[in-house]
Amino acid sequence: MTAIPIEDRLGLMDLIADYSWALDTGDADGLVECFTEDCLMSEEVFDEPDIWNGHEGIRGLMKHYANAPGFPGRQHHVTQIKYFPQADGSVKMKSFAFVTECEGEPPMVLRFAGWYEDHAIKSADGKWRFQRRIVRLWDGEVLKNFPGKGEWVPRKRPDSLIIRK
Repeated sequence: MTAIPIEDRLGLMDLIADYSWALDTGDADGLVECFTEDCLMSEEVFDEPDIWNGHEGIRGLMKHYANAPGFPGRQHHVTQIKYFPQADGSVKMKSFAFVTECEGEPPMVLRFAGWYEDHAIKSADGKWRFQRRIVRLWDGEVLKNFPGKGEWVPRKRPDSLIIRK
């Protein structure tokens, strides 16, 4: 596998940090800046995935979370980033994703454990941006090497999380 230059690896790490900071602080412009104009963002957690396309879609994602119960006060944490350079210069990545809820009195609560599947490209301005970002729970295909695991089980969206319908 081809190594990624350290400057690009750091740029990709900055992209992931910029995304988390923008999302968790309600910075819609900062969040849009993390994506290409033709991007796709998909949260494949429930039986009906949430999908946002393009910059207007990303603004819609921010609006979606601004109305989500308990979302202000959550923090996205990303670890164990794996990089897969592509022949066209883009980079695919996968990483662990955790979301904690930091609102109210301690103890803080782990709200989500899953993973990201990303495809990033380097824009003309030298900045890395997501062309595709998919959020998944820690189940399904990622666990296929364990006996009896590897099948994704669709989950019904709880009524408390129906915020766009």
